[in-house]
Amino acid sequence: MAQPHAVEVLLRPAVELYTVAVCTGAAILCLVAPWSLALNPLLGLGSALAFLTFGAIRLRDAWAILRYRRNIRRLPRYVMTSRDVPVSQQRLFVGRGFRWEQRHAPADADLPAGVPPLCRADGDLPAAWRLEEQLEFAPFPVSTLARALAWDSPLNPARPLPPVGGLPRLHGIEPHEVDVTLPLGERVGHTLVLGTTRVGKTRLAELFITQDIRRKVRGEHEVVIVFDPKGDADLLKRMYVEASAPGAKASSTCSIWAGRTSRRATTPWAGSGGSPRWPRIAGQLSGEGNSAAFREFAWRFVNIIARALVELGQRPDYLLIQRHVINIDALFIEYAQHFFAKNEPKAWEIIVQLEARLNDKNIPRNMIGREKRVVALEQYLSQVRVYDPVLDGLRSAVRYDRTYFDKIVASLLPLLEKLTTGKIAQLLAPNYSDLSDPRPIFDWMQIIRKRAVVYVGLDALSDAEVAAAVGNSMFSDLVSVAGHIYKFGIDDGLPGASASVKVPINVHADEFNELMGDEFIPMINKGGGAGVQVTAYTQTLSDIEARIGNRAKAGQVVGNFNNLFMLRVRETATAELLTRQLPKVEVYTTSLVSGATDSSDPTGNTAFTSNTQDRVTSTSVPLIEPSHVVALPKGQCFALIEGGNLWKIRMPLPAPDPDEAMPKDLQELAGYMRQHYVEAGDWWENQGLPSLQDSALPVDLMDDFKQMAGDAAAAEA
Repeated sequence: MAQPHAVEVLLRPAVELYTVAVCTGAAILCLVAPWSLALNPLLGLGSALAFLTFGAIRLRDAWAILRYRRNIRRLPRYVMTSRDVPVSQQRLFVGRGFRWEQRHAPADADLPAGVPPLCRADGDLPAAWRLEEQLEFAPFPVSTLARALAWDSPLNPARPLPPVGGLPRLHGIEPHEVDVTLPLGERVGHTLVLGTTRVGKTRLAELFITQDIRRKVRGEHEVVIVFDPKGDADLLKRMYVEASAPGAKASSTCSIWAGRTSRRATTPWAGSGGSPRWPRIAGQLSGEGNSAAFREFAWRFVNIIARALVELGQRPDYLLIQRHVINIDALFIEYAQHFFAKNEPKAWEIIVQLEARLNDKNIPRNMIGREKRVVALEQYLSQVRVYDPVLDGLRSAVRYDRTYFDKIVASLLPLLEKLTTGKIAQLLAPNYSDLSDPRPIFDWMQIIRKRAVVYVGLDALSDAEVAAAVGNSMFSDLVSVAGHIYKFGIDDGLPGASASVKVPINVHADEFNELMGDEFIPMINKGGGAGVQVTAYTQTLSDIEARIGNRAKAGQVVGNFNNLFMLRVRETATAELLTRQLPKVEVYTTSLVSGATDSSDPTGNTAFTSNTQDRVTSTSVPLIEPSHVVALPKGQCFALIEGGNLWKIRMPLPAPDPDEAMPKDLQELAGYMRQHYVEAGDWWENQGLPSLQDSALPVDLMDDFKQMAGDAAAAEA
């Protein structure tokens, strides 16, 4: 937006066109009839060139006015196919836009005070659109007029506006756009994307993920991990297409966790660095107030069980943890047999004798309800000096009163039920000895070492509680792996391993407030040292605070994101997260001052004097207001990147790729999922463009889609 003067008025009629018309007529006259102006043919030619030059200058000025008026009504369409998405080894492409500076603040402030037909997006077309509404159900000959008015083409003078809402003028005030990119070095500072439902967060995530999958660093692909609580079919297919592209490595495969489907198996619970990480299950329990003591006990109790299972040569999983939480006596007896068989083989004879002497009268009060063998073991251990940390932990657990013990683990059991219900148990706790099971088994360290692409679809629409529990557990384990990489590198334990070897780990967490816990704070605070680059997507700041339950901790989370993308939001407090970080700027405004003064000389010829002035004053205004963020069209955002530089960006709409055609049955299935499985479809689907192009998928992935669609249909029924 050019501004050669202190106050530039662009919201006005293009009066320069009058000069253009006069110059054009004069030039024609000089060429056709130079004699009418007392010119010879040669001077007539020179005069015509002079008129045309001046007319061209005025036409350029008029075009700036016309372009400005057009852009504040309707922005040009911005379409891009997936193959055209630029991929750089240095920068991350975001979209097209401009840097929002001081000169843009007064331009937007002056728009509401301008001429209404010039600044309204609908202009002079409401009559045509009302006619279209009235003719919607008209009979055949007349209904063609309604279809003609609804024709989305530049040839239609009553062309409908794109269904993106908001104020187009927020972006149209600057006609000179550039490609907006984010340096990859800034991504390690993590990125937060805020936006209400159906305004383009998923499209922005798809744009980022596509580039992350295609990008290579020193010939190696980057690690891409996507957490999707909703289960977006378009995003899943886009990831599969990119990971299966001809230039992708075989190790860059797309592993899928498709909600309740059992086509893929994952075990993200293998120990790292030789230490079991099962006690982190208790991290999902509430730690506020009196609940803190119960969470600490649950942590200790799960840790005791996990250590005992490891000593017994068993792999801990959720089913075993749940079984022994409900009945700790069986694990105590089994571990005692294992311990005494190795250390004191004759001790078991004494324990059997003690068990035979027990009856209801000589059992201690705190051991009532326990098995007699457990009571005998406790009596024997109280008489001899035996030191084993695992045995001592189990002993301390069984010494609690049975009723009291059930109360203090009551908060742990519902969580374990969420993680062991239905087919979730088959995914979290696969049978390692079943060689006929074709499902792959992986953990986060294997994924990072293979530079794999992982999609984690949690099916939160069907069961939000189970999805939150599973997602938080997987996310918590990823935090622990990041800590291990920070200390030892990704090749720890392999020949020639070096702690300095790290790879970019791109973590995209949609609706991340449903996945996060207290462990998320050290993840974004210190995870950059392990190469973790988190891009988190959520709707409001209140979602984060509601999940954590503490405003101070929510502030810690938000304060660790260096890059902020703010799409349309409905909560003022969320919009102020951006606007309060921006300075106020000095802008020039004009004011009309007029006055009249009566003459005090009764004999004079002047009865009064009048004056009219245009005053230019300087005022301080915010760079943007929260109302600007609330009024953003879909697919547009304000971005605070690269150390606080404010950019206004619009993201490209997806266009069809001819080489990504799916079979007809999968196209029908994908269409059904878009209508039923996701909330309301994507915001760009109603604009006559496919939301995402489909690609040929393997048979097992086809089964995943069919089962997901079936689950959605059953839930709807």
